[in-house]
Formats: sequence, C-alpha cells, structure tokens
Amino acid sequence: MDNQTIFVVAIAVFVAVCAAAMVFQAAMLYGTYKASRELRDRIVPLTVKVDALVDDARIRIGEITTRTSQILDIAKEQMETVEELLEDASLRTRRQLQNAEVVVEDALARAQETVELVHKGVLAPIRGINGVAAGVRAALHFLLRGTRPSPDQVTVDEEMFI
Repeated sequence: MDNQTIFVVAIAVFVAVCAAAMVFQAAMLYGTYKASRELRDRIVPLTVKVDALVDDARIRIGEITTRTSQILDIAKEQMETVEELLEDASLRTRRQLQNAEVVVEDALARAQETVELVHKGVLAPIRGINGVAAGVRAALHFLLRGTRPSPDQVTVDEEMFI
C-alpha cells in the first residue's frame, strides 16, 4: 500500500466521520425544532391569558390609583379642617384662661378687701369692746370684793410696779 492509498483511506474515514457528525447534528437540530414548536404551542395560549391578566391588572391598578388619590385628597381636607379646629380651640382656650385669670385676680382682690374691712370694721370695735368689758369687770371685781387686801397681796402688787 502506498502512501496515496493510505491518504485516500484516511480522507475517506474522516469524510465518513464528518458525515456521521453532520447527520447527528441534523437530528439534534430537528429535535430542537420539534421541542421549540411544542414549547411555542404551549406558550401561545398562555400569552393570551397573560395579556388578559395584564389588561385586567392595569384597569384595577388604575381604579386603585384613582381611589387612593381620592382618599388622600379627602384625608388632606380633613386634616386641614382638624388643624383649623385645633387652632380655633387653642385660641378660645387661651382667651378663656385669660378671662379666668382676670376673674380669679378680681375675686382675690375683693376677698382681700373684704378681709380688711372685717378687720377694720368688725374686729377692731370688738377688741375695743372686749377691752372696755375687761376693764369694767376688773373694776366691778375690785369694788365688789369688799375686803381689804392682805399684806402679802399688797406686797406682791407693789413689787410688780417697782
């Protein structure tokens, strides 16, 4: 066998191997084609459902967004109303506290004046009357006693003034 024959046999073997690889690749490509068609047949009905779900979700999200916006607007208006009410209540409370303070100060001043008038108009004369009554009592006691004081009593009385 000469070199040329070996070369031709080697080339034939390599060509056969390449042909077998090409047939194998063609079979694999056909299997891939078939699998992708099956996958497409399964996915196409799902895309219709997914499109319907997405459209429905868009509608619902739009409704939710609209409702949320309305709720936020109402909440904002109510918060403004509450804020106005609190400011008004705070202002009225401050005014009432100021009025109450004026009334309490006036009542305290009048009570003080009344106490002073009682002291000057009632208690001072009562003290004077009590003093006069004590003097009259002492005089009556002295006059009604009738007996002369004992020398011991006179000595004690004189020692008090010395």
